[in-house]
Amino acid sequence: MRNKYFKFKQFTVFHDKCAMKVGTDGVLLGAWATVRHCQSILDVGTGSGLIALMAAQRNNRAKITAIEIDTEAALQAKENVENSPFNNRITVLPLSFQDFISSATGKFDLIVSNPPFFINSLPSPDIKRTDARHADLLTLNELFGLSKNLLSETGIFSLIYPFSERENIMSVAEKENLYLSRETVVFPTPHTLPKRILLEFSVQEREHIDRSELTIEEKRHIYTPEFGQLTKDFYLYL
Repeated sequence: MRNKYFKFKQFTVFHDKCAMKVGTDGVLLGAWATVRHCQSILDVGTGSGLIALMAAQRNNRAKITAIEIDTEAALQAKENVENSPFNNRITVLPLSFQDFISSATGKFDLIVSNPPFFINSLPSPDIKRTDARHADLLTLNELFGLSKNLLSETGIFSLIYPFSERENIMSVAEKENLYLSRETVVFPTPHTLPKRILLEFSVQEREHIDRSELTIEEKRHIYTPEFGQLTKDFYLYL
């Protein structure tokens, strides 16, 4: 049976009330996203609050807003935040992105999201898990369009997505006039095809695009030095 919580070096994340549990995707994005110099950060679809907590650990000045459409998950994220060292800088709201933007009053230096990405696939018997994993409630077009409206002039939009959808993502970003500034292709092991891609887009076009690759495991349960370096401030065993 999956553990009810996941303990990190500076905080603990309970996720038994969340459809999507703590996983490598969230940890990768939370450790990779550009949080330095950000004063305001928005985590879209925060789930257990993992990425918001990681952002708060990495940037000790930023004010972070975390939104989550599922009320039980939002409540658990709020509890995780309240029990963390960063509770005075993170606000959790039980809202969809669509509802949040109608009442938002400011812009964000960083918008980060580990979004739903299963489109037209078989639904899970667990309706909450289906909502968390399927893009029916928040399409890529909506995610990019709403994010563009909330980014500051120097703002960055950061996400993780299946590598196979890269061209689709680039097409959506182009329509919204968001420019690729950084990407990391993620390989599970040295001898497998890429599974995920980490992407950052900016409001302003940049001369240089930072491109890199990351391999998670050298072999089963043996992590690569680069993955260890990226996540060492969070995982207990690194």
